[in-house]
Amino acid sequence: MLRPIVLILLGLMVLPGAAFAQKIDGTPRTVVMTAFGPEYAALEGAVVQPHSFAINGMTFVTGTLEGKPVVLMKSGVSVVNAAMTTQLVLDRFAVRRIVFSGIAGGVDPALAIGDVIVPEDWGQYLEASFARETPQGWRPPESFGEAPPNWRFIYPRGTTVARADRAPQRFFTIPADPALIALARKVVPGLALSACVDIGGQRQCLPRAPRVIVGGTGVTAGIYADNAEFRDYLHTAWHARVLDMESAAVIQVAYANDVPGIVFRSLSDLAGGDADANRMDTFMQLASANSAKVVRAYLAALPN
Repeated sequence: MLRPIVLILLGLMVLPGAAFAQKIDGTPRTVVMTAFGPEYAALEGAVVQPHSFAINGMTFVTGTLEGKPVVLMKSGVSVVNAAMTTQLVLDRFAVRRIVFSGIAGGVDPALAIGDVIVPEDWGQYLEASFARETPQGWRPPESFGEAPPNWRFIYPRGTTVARADRAPQRFFTIPADPALIALARKVVPGLALSACVDIGGQRQCLPRAPRVIVGGTGVTAGIYADNAEFRDYLHTAWHARVLDMESAAVIQVAYANDVPGIVFRSLSDLAGGDADANRMDTFMQLASANSAKVVRAYLAALPN
């Protein structure tokens, strides 16, 4: 009778360490998340008394930022990396909330490069069915009355998300935390942002001073979007103001874990609406710095 128990114990001994994951830092912290290098660099030097942890090949830096306990991290680019690392930081740290800082492509024609936007909700526009073409037109395998309109053969189908305190629900957009959004409305509009950047010894300036805007919808997919026609579709059908490759995944994981989350994104380009060519390479540093400035002002206003 003892043999099965011994075998089970031996099996447990060889499970990877992740199966026994424990909190490695007990201080309740705000996660300050970025996607990649330039966004991270705009914040890294401001962390006071930094201490680095390496987990699954990722670096997590604890310390304080604007007087608040934080853990600074990179999610990695695109939706799977963002979802995976968001869950990882929630599992291994004591997390009060998630605050994302990064760059994005502008979808709303009223926005301009350098602006920082804080959307109220986030959708995944390629959680969709690709419809078959018939003599009567596109025919998707299923349809949902509350879905945003289709773009040709792409029919949005939303994402069903479970949470411990409520039944699984299909979302086309998932809200950022309302209390965090309310605080953003109070403290970040009117902040002065950078309008110029030095590139190769030459100074390039935007035609107008960037602004901070709170509200509206952001959208996410694992796509580097640089297409004017599809940009128009996202603005019209989804009422999207900005697009990126991580935020909706982060907000979904935060929602599923009942952890407050909010996203700040500064426009580095216009997602295909630029007059000549995509401008991300030109304004990536400026946009990263503008987002970081707004996030730091926001952290300073948090209660803990």
